[in-house]
Amino acid sequence: MEKLPKIGLPILIGVIFLIIILAKSAVTIDAGHAAVLYETLGDGVDSNKAPLGPGFHIIAPWNRVIDYETRQQEIPEKMSVLSSNGLDIKLDASVLYEPDVKNLGKLHNEKGENYLSRVLQPAIRSAARSVVGRYTPEQLYSTKRDAIQEEIFEETRKIVESQYIQLNNVLIRDVTLPPTIKDAIERKLRQEQESLEYEFRLVTAEKEAEKQRIEAQGKADANRILSASLTDKILQDKGIEATNKLAESPNSKVVIIGSGDSGMPIILGNQ
Repeated sequence: MEKLPKIGLPILIGVIFLIIILAKSAVTIDAGHAAVLYETLGDGVDSNKAPLGPGFHIIAPWNRVIDYETRQQEIPEKMSVLSSNGLDIKLDASVLYEPDVKNLGKLHNEKGENYLSRVLQPAIRSAARSVVGRYTPEQLYSTKRDAIQEEIFEETRKIVESQYIQLNNVLIRDVTLPPTIKDAIERKLRQEQESLEYEFRLVTAEKEAEKQRIEAQGKADANRILSASLTDKILQDKGIEATNKLAESPNSKVVIIGSGDSGMPIILGNQ
């Protein structure tokens, strides 16, 4: 009986040690994340090994895992750049990105956990300066915003794709110009719009006048053709036809034949 405490103490210590070992060895990776394994007794992170995916993993207790979010992420960027004529332009952009999961080990070894500030942010700023410097403030404010957004995306993608970062999109939320330049551009755009509206009204009025001229010409041509076709004989026949219809009417009347200047009947009578 006296030996039981002496035997039980090592067992208790062993159990506690085993629990600690298991706790250190059990790793759970959340959904939308991946991790690289850092081998303390080895050469650190092996770039050629696939990362640990979401789920439960057992590792050696002396090793550790470094977690990376692999879902699409957004980084807001406010940049001050120069236009083609040297004016200061403020860009408010969003960059959508995610790490290249297949090369997560290389990303960690070459760029580190701070790859965002080391690679992506300098790349987007450099691309924005390069692209915006090709355009005037007026183009940035109005017609070329979509093209500028696409060019910044393409230039940034070329920089980061070889550095194990997947760029999904670059969205330009706002372009801020100096107030005086913005006012001048807005005035010019209003004047251009008013000019277009005036030209539209002129074209519409010209088309309406042309329509009226065509209608008037058509009526004139119809009257001329009709006048040329109405001979005395045709008029007399029409008069006789009308007289016959009147004679058949139940109304009382007196018809005098051949009394008109043109030889047409003269119709006299009451109700």
